[in-house]
Amino acid sequence: MLLETFIDGKGSTPTFIIINFVKSHDRNPLLEIIYQDEDIIAINKPTGLLVHRSPIATDVQEFAMQMLRDQIGQHVYPAHRLDRKTSGVLLFGKNPLAHKALQALFADRKMDKTYFAIVRGYVDEVGTIDYALTNESGKTQDAITHFERIGLAELPVPFGKHATSRYSLVKLKPETGRMHQLRKHMAHIMHPIIGDRPHGCNKQNKLFKEKWQLEDMMLHARHLSFEYPLREEKMTLTSPFQPEFKRIAEIMKFEISAI
Repeated sequence: MLLETFIDGKGSTPTFIIINFVKSHDRNPLLEIIYQDEDIIAINKPTGLLVHRSPIATDVQEFAMQMLRDQIGQHVYPAHRLDRKTSGVLLFGKNPLAHKALQALFADRKMDKTYFAIVRGYVDEVGTIDYALTNESGKTQDAITHFERIGLAELPVPFGKHATSRYSLVKLKPETGRMHQLRKHMAHIMHPIIGDRPHGCNKQNKLFKEKWQLEDMMLHARHLSFEYPLREEKMTLTSPFQPEFKRIAEIMKFEISAI
């Protein structure tokens, strides 16, 4: 809550004082809340928004955690992370007990995460990528991603030596949760995510920027399913696709409303 004071009058003596209490979200756009109760809250994180402060982005002034805190008027505790360029379901605890319970589910791999991505080329129908990744500290960790092809598109757009351009809509289910795992894994099998920088294809990214003015990365965290730790009930959170994802899917004639 911000306090704004307006003084109306002439000279040094005000004739009256008007005090307005202005909610902080009047200055910033509201985050889309897709679920909340007394213990947890989930938002549809837009592309380009950091979850919390980071030493690698010192120039950034807005973060999901602070914006949500100001929006609902209470502290929130992020249960996991999403890359800055990734949109979709982002889950928070509203109190330390709920936060601890949610973090335990992620640590024990009891969170069922489903992402969708638009990638270069025609992907196999189904598959598993078992490819270890090295983190920022230099430690190599196991990393496993399962994928399923949902749709194919061929656009009459010449690219390199090819007369057309081919793309796939894929469902991605990470078994592990390594930094940039999905982005690195799709690049590893030569089907990089459109709009991914630096793991994607620079030439494809340039094509999409010039032809379709696309700046966003085509990776969305669609569903998050888990056994509610404080109620012992199964729940699934679903995050609507972002406008740019829907726009590119429409260009490629991918049907995404029912996935």
